[in-house]
Amino acid sequence: MERCLGFPPVAGEDSRLIILGSAPGVPSLRAGFYYANPRNAFWHILADTLGAPLPETVGEKQALLLQNRLALWDVLRACERRGSLDSAIREPEANDFAAFFAAHPRIERVLFNGAAARKLFYRLCAASLQGRKTALLPSTSPAHTLPYPQKLEIWRKELLR
Repeated sequence: MERCLGFPPVAGEDSRLIILGSAPGVPSLRAGFYYANPRNAFWHILADTLGAPLPETVGEKQALLLQNRLALWDVLRACERRGSLDSAIREPEANDFAAFFAAHPRIERVLFNGAAARKLFYRLCAASLQGRKTALLPSTSPAHTLPYPQKLEIWRKELLR
């Protein structure tokens, strides 16, 4: 098993919702930023939903999030895992969501990028929600085989809500 350390959150003081994944996969760890696997639909979904060009650099990705008042983080600060599958996560350590929400009080909703993120969050951090609304979205991972148009439609409804 390899030790996996997550990234800091991307969030602005006016962020209104946060998107949570579980933990970074191998391509993201190598690239040093979220959703770096080119087969992951995350950045495509955001660009298509927000009417923006597909961001390529870390700076463009951060700007897309912040300009649209979105925050991005993972549930886990650290874990043990071989490979990128959520099912391989062992020894999960949660991020400090109580402190995050205290520092970002405008966040009203939490969107989970896949069932594993939601399961881990509710197991480790549920008390930090303090009444915030949540929604489970289909994972943007290529391992989740729902066709792209269906993923996009579900994500679009929640992002534009």
